[in-house]
Amino acid sequence: MIRRTDLRGRADDATPDYRAVVPRAEFDVEAALDVVRPICDAVRHRGVEAITEYAARFDGVEQTDIAVPAEALRTALDGLDPAVRAGLEESIARLRRTCEAELEHDKVTEVVPGGTVTQRMIPVERVGLYVPGGIAPLVSSVVMNVVPAQVAGVGSIALTSSPQAEHGGLPHPTILAACALLGIDEVYAVGGAQAIAMFAYGAGPCRKVDLVTGPGNIYTVSAKRLLKGVVGIDSEAGPTEIAILADETADPAFVAADLLSQAEHDPLAASVLVTTSEELAADVEAELDKQVSVTRHVERVRTALSGAQSGIVLVDDLEQGLAVVNAYAAEHLEIQTRDAERWAARVVNAGAIFVGPFAPVSLGDYAAGSNHVLPTAGCACHSGGLSVRAFRKAVHVISYDEPALRGVADHVVALAEAEDLPGHGAAIRVRFDQEA
Repeated sequence: MIRRTDLRGRADDATPDYRAVVPRAEFDVEAALDVVRPICDAVRHRGVEAITEYAARFDGVEQTDIAVPAEALRTALDGLDPAVRAGLEESIARLRRTCEAELEHDKVTEVVPGGTVTQRMIPVERVGLYVPGGIAPLVSSVVMNVVPAQVAGVGSIALTSSPQAEHGGLPHPTILAACALLGIDEVYAVGGAQAIAMFAYGAGPCRKVDLVTGPGNIYTVSAKRLLKGVVGIDSEAGPTEIAILADETADPAFVAADLLSQAEHDPLAASVLVTTSEELAADVEAELDKQVSVTRHVERVRTALSGAQSGIVLVDDLEQGLAVVNAYAAEHLEIQTRDAERWAARVVNAGAIFVGPFAPVSLGDYAAGSNHVLPTAGCACHSGGLSVRAFRKAVHVISYDEPALRGVADHVVALAEAEDLPGHGAAIRVRFDQEA
C-alpha cells in the first residue's frame, strides 16, 4: 500500500539533496495555475454570474444568491449537536488563549534624544476566510481562521465555504453553526478558485478584501498563488501532509493511525514516515493494512497512502532522519523517538511540531490550542502557520525634532550623494540652509 525509499548509506554524501528524493505529489500547485486562471478571470470580469456558473458545474448547485441568509446561520446553531458545540467551544477557548498570548503591542524606540521610531501593530481592515467544505466539512477551520482574526482586531470579516447540493445550496450546517457561534454574519456559499477570486476582486454583495486566509485543495491554493499581490495571502496551505520521525521506540499502532488520520483528508494527502528501524517500518505497514481495512473512507485513504506523495523512508540514524525531515519541511511533523524534545528542538522546517507519542496531529487539528492552517508542499522552509501576526501590519511611525535631525543630517546627505540622489540630500539641507 505504501512505498519505501531507502536512504541508508547516503548520509556521507558531500551534499545530499534530500529534497529531490523525499515523496512528493506528482500534481503540484504550479501545474494547476492553467486550470484556475480562466476561472479567476471570469469572476473578475463577470462576478456573481461566473460564480453561479461554476457552482452548477463543480458543485451541482443552482444558485440565485451567494450570500448565506442570517436565518440559516441561526437555524444551524440551534440545531447543532450539543457534543459538537461543546467541542467547538473548547477549541475556541484554547486557541483564543494562545492567540491572546502572542498578541504584539506597539513598541517605541528612542533612537536618539528627540528622535523616536514607534512600531504600531495595525489590524488588517478586511479579511476573507476560506473554509474547505468539499470532501469534508472542515468546521475546525472556521475556528482556526476566525479566532486569530478576531483577537488581532480585524474590523470586517467575511467567510466562505462550498455550496452543498444536499443542504439546499448552502455550506454544511455545521460550518454555518460555527460561524454563528463566533459571531460571523457575513458568510458566502462559494468554494474553490472562484471563492479566492471573489475575495480578491469583489463580486456582488462581497466587497474586495485585503487578505485571504485558510486551507484548501490544490486549485484553491493555486488561485491564492495566482492572485497574490492582487490580494494578500497567509500561505499556501493545500492538501495536508504529515511526516513522522521515529525510531525503534515508537509504537507502530500509533504511527500507522497518525499516517492514516491525514490520509483521510484528501486523495492527494501525503503521509511520510522517516525511520531508523526496518522493524518499525514493517510493523507500521502491517498496522496500516489492518487499520485501513476498517476505516470509513477506505478508497480515499488507500489512494493517498499509495500515491507518490506518501512513503516510508529508511535512514541510517536520527541525524540523517533530521536532515531528511528538515528537507521535506512538512506541514505537520511528529517526533516519536527517544529524547523527542531534544530532536524537536533541532527542527528548523515544519509548519507545526508534535512531540512524543501523546501529541498526535489530530490533537492539533482540533483542540491543542495551536492553529492547523499551516504551509504545505515544502513552504514551511519560508512560511509559518496562521496566527494573530498574519492579520496585523507592522507600521513604523517616525518622529524627529530639529536637534535630532541636525545630529544625523550630514550622514543622510553623504549617503544620498553616494547613491547619486541629490534631491534626497537637498530635502535635508533645506531645513537648515534657511538659518544662514
